[in-house]
Amino acid sequence: MDIIINSLYSNKDVFLRELISNASDALDKIRFLALSNSKLLGEGDQAKLEIRVRANKEAGTLEIRDTGLGMTREDLIKNLGTIAKSGTNAFLKKAAEAKDTSNLIGQFGVGFYSAYLVADKVTVTSKHNDDKQYVWESGAEQTFTIFEDTDGEQLGRGTRLTLHMKDDGEDYLDEKKLENLIKKYSQFIDFPIYLETTEEVEVEVKDDDAKESETDDETEADPKKETEVESEVESEDEKSGEETDDDDIKVEDGDAKDARDEPKKTTETQKVWTRLNENKPIWTRDPNEITKEEYDAFYETVGKMPGAPLAHTHFKGEGDVEFKSILYIPSKPPLELYSGEQQEEKDAIKLYVRRVLVTDNFENALLPRYLAFIVGIVDSDDIPINVSREMLQESKIMNVIKRKLVRKALEMIKGIMKKDDEEPEAEEESDESSDEKTNEKKAKPYIQFWNKFGKSIKLGVIEDSANRARLAKLLRFRTSKTDNKDPNDWASLDQYMERMKEDQDQIYYHSGADLESVKDSPFLEKLIKKGYEVLYLTQAIDEHMITQLLDYEGTKFMSISKDNFKFGEKDQKEEKEKNKALKKMYKPLTKFLKKKLGDKVSKVRLSNRLSDTVCVLASDQYGYSARMEIIMRAQAFADPDSFGYMTPKSKIMELNAHHPITKEMLRLVESGEDDERAAELGHLVYDTALVASGYLMRDSDYKSYADRMYKWIGESVGVDPSAPIVEEYPEEEKADSEEEKADSEEEKSDGDANLKEASSSSADPASEDHSEDSSEDHDEL
Repeated sequence: MDIIINSLYSNKDVFLRELISNASDALDKIRFLALSNSKLLGEGDQAKLEIRVRANKEAGTLEIRDTGLGMTREDLIKNLGTIAKSGTNAFLKKAAEAKDTSNLIGQFGVGFYSAYLVADKVTVTSKHNDDKQYVWESGAEQTFTIFEDTDGEQLGRGTRLTLHMKDDGEDYLDEKKLENLIKKYSQFIDFPIYLETTEEVEVEVKDDDAKESETDDETEADPKKETEVESEVESEDEKSGEETDDDDIKVEDGDAKDARDEPKKTTETQKVWTRLNENKPIWTRDPNEITKEEYDAFYETVGKMPGAPLAHTHFKGEGDVEFKSILYIPSKPPLELYSGEQQEEKDAIKLYVRRVLVTDNFENALLPRYLAFIVGIVDSDDIPINVSREMLQESKIMNVIKRKLVRKALEMIKGIMKKDDEEPEAEEESDESSDEKTNEKKAKPYIQFWNKFGKSIKLGVIEDSANRARLAKLLRFRTSKTDNKDPNDWASLDQYMERMKEDQDQIYYHSGADLESVKDSPFLEKLIKKGYEVLYLTQAIDEHMITQLLDYEGTKFMSISKDNFKFGEKDQKEEKEKNKALKKMYKPLTKFLKKKLGDKVSKVRLSNRLSDTVCVLASDQYGYSARMEIIMRAQAFADPDSFGYMTPKSKIMELNAHHPITKEMLRLVESGEDDERAAELGHLVYDTALVASGYLMRDSDYKSYADRMYKWIGESVGVDPSAPIVEEYPEEEKADSEEEKADSEEEKSDGDANLKEASSSSADPASEDHSEDSSEDHDEL
């Protein structure tokens, strides 16, 4: 028995779930039978269908009492004396013959034995309508005892389990622990579950003057009696011959009145029955009958989060498997969602079987990682579980449930997106404060969702290839044509496609550390002038997501910083025609720079994407961009050898043929008058372009770059950078030091004179008196 119990259950907490489920089954049975014979329920308290749990720390016992069907002597022997003999299973077979649809969970016949996880002896007292009250008792040994109960409390009908707890099971007698376990596993049981709890209450203390206080109350209530009392007081005062102060009398009467109005109170400990399962399993009801307030209240129960959710969906899965589910999108992400810490898949989706919690900790989660922020429940009668109901079996049914949950979750997110389209646009105002109002404009529902959970959608694009097309429609971007000050001005890929130029066959994007750095990138110069729209990627996950997405509805994505960049067909042809003659003209310069820069560049060519900047460095078509290169190198456990082929040190150097500096380099090369100067200028342009293009400079290049820069700075201000450095000191420095020394001696002599004057004043009697006064004042203070 001990081996069986400990092999079935890995978590002791589930014993309470099992025993309460058995009690619920017993209540279901009597309710079903009472449909054809109402007399079986009895009358008064006996007719109430409920479960009560009581802990007795002094006796070391835990009681679980139900008013269900109860068991006869024969039932006790068969169901409890035989392992895996389930009374519920037999009942279901009979009910099936009667075409009953009642759902009972205890079909394995081993749930009762989970009690021995925490108890070394179990006493079962049961009363069936067709038999006497009997007691079954066993210590999980090879024998059990059964006898008629004639002396104990008569149950009327039902069963009471008394668990005699082990030493290591006494913590389950704590009221708070019991309450948490019941609410976790059994809060949606159909029948009321009560727990006996201890409460501190205030009670009034009755003293010997109770009658007098009642008389005083009557006097205050009756003006006539009050007058009589006052006259008696006056006559007594007259007899004593003492004068009476009216004010004193009022104060004394007021004190007496306060004493009467405030009775003495003390605190007492009382035992009360507290219902723990007030929340109803609303997923079993018709969604049209449930109010928003009920959904929000249920969200607080399931999600353990205050406030209202952003959205919810309530549906029933049918087909290969039947289940009911409610899913919620929280109003804000969990703290650990984007923290990068490894978290267990826990508490997101709770799995119920016939309204009893089976698990909320999955080895293979019901929802994928990118939807981990969604909370809710799934309840099914068809889920395959093992005997202990602690582990799920991998099966086709579980995969079907997972697919349907993902689809419904994405539909729920899409529903939020549709709300943005339904909301009417606010009318534009022409007053001066319109810009301020635009800045203060509240984000639309889907933009609120995107700001909180956008990273999760991007992660889904990377990981969920089956739903990649659906997730792509949920993406939002800041672009070169959106107003970055407007919280609602984000572009979807559909909107981008609508705004594309006629001959444009690529979706352009550029990545950077933040919005400003992307907007100021030299790669955008000619694209913006020609009216193309560019997606701004500013999060670390963005570019990795785009490389997985590849295209959107057949239109490919193109990085504007890569080697394969090109404009739309018309503009590309125009640029090619313009640069045809320039290529030949600048061939001496491009050839010269390739030779002087060596392995720093793989190509040197004229650029068709620059209008204002001298030079940019593009990356290879299949290599990392500057932003991705920085991200990969920043990984804590990054191995440069593993992605070295994606980050070649040789870049593609593109020159702006129309820039004065480029023209000057060409003149120097063609004249041949100063190759060294032309080479230095080429190196300086390359290093500056490296930084402007977003790349990190190699550590070995910083020194040469700094030397080269200082040299050009010196020449620009008319200083010979090759002149030797001579340490020189001004001749007047010594004279200045002597003057400073004389000044300091003079200050010292003035200080000594002031000190003597202070000493003489302190010896003066008047000064002493003043000092004493000050001392007295100080003491008083």
